[in-house]
Amino acid sequence: MLGHALLLASALAATLALSLAGTARAASWWELNFYLSGPRYEGILPPCDYPAALSRIASRFNQKEDQYWNSDLKIVNFEQLRETAFRSWAANTIPRRFCSGIVEVSDGRKHPIHYAIAEDTGMIGASWGVEWCVVGLDRNWSYNPACKMARP
Repeated sequence: MLGHALLLASALAATLALSLAGTARAASWWELNFYLSGPRYEGILPPCDYPAALSRIASRFNQKEDQYWNSDLKIVNFEQLRETAFRSWAANTIPRRFCSGIVEVSDGRKHPIHYAIAEDTGMIGASWGVEWCVVGLDRNWSYNPACKMARP
């Protein structure tokens, strides 16, 4: 008798849950902007030779060399920029455009550079951001060995 009552109660609960669910509807303005969680990436990223991205890399490189390494090295030129991969990771990960090229540094030497332009990784996630590594000048070994971790 107890098993029969438990089965009946379960069936009643399932029927009630299905009737309350109703039909599917589109998300409201509130749900779209504040309530729904999870990635909603568009995959719209600037190209590898985008001037604002290159300027951001150069200024942060110059700042890092000056503040942390007491060095006067600066990036003076970018050459042979090319895309090496786009969205090469799993489907729901942050979209990234991986790029490589050559940078000329103020000491006259040329070094390979690897960088990624990623969606929603800028200031407070409001726009794209950039992560970069100059081979031979990754002094704190963030992307060691030889900037391999900055590539796809």
